[in-house]
Amino acid sequence: MVAVKSFMVPREKFITVERDTDAQTAARIMRDRGIGSLFVTNGKEIVGILTDTDMVRRVVAAGADTHKTTVEQIMSAPILTIEENKTLLDANDLMAQTHLRHLGVTRDGKLVGMISVRDLVVFLTNLPRK
Repeated sequence: MVAVKSFMVPREKFITVERDTDAQTAARIMRDRGIGSLFVTNGKEIVGILTDTDMVRRVVAAGADTHKTTVEQIMSAPILTIEENKTLLDANDLMAQTHLRHLGVTRDGKLVGMISVRDLVVFLTNLPRK
């Protein structure tokens, strides 16, 4: 089975926002970039992840003011992680068990990437058919 590191988005390609960024700005960044998640930082440290699901559940459905709500208030933290040498099946199982669609990928305990359910779908879509 294929290792998570083969399909992860490397940390250098993460789109980040500072923790005091308002939800409106974060939503626009996700829309403009065509992405479903942003990493939240405090300086250079990644402190959480903000997903489109977080936005819907914690801002839209809650009726929160998008200009006054910060990403720190609605982000998911800590980021659930999987080791880079685990398989895509392991990642799928962990996502299914935790009902999460994004996992941080680690090497020796350090965050080096991210894998999402979209990445798993791309892998499955490209499998040869019998």
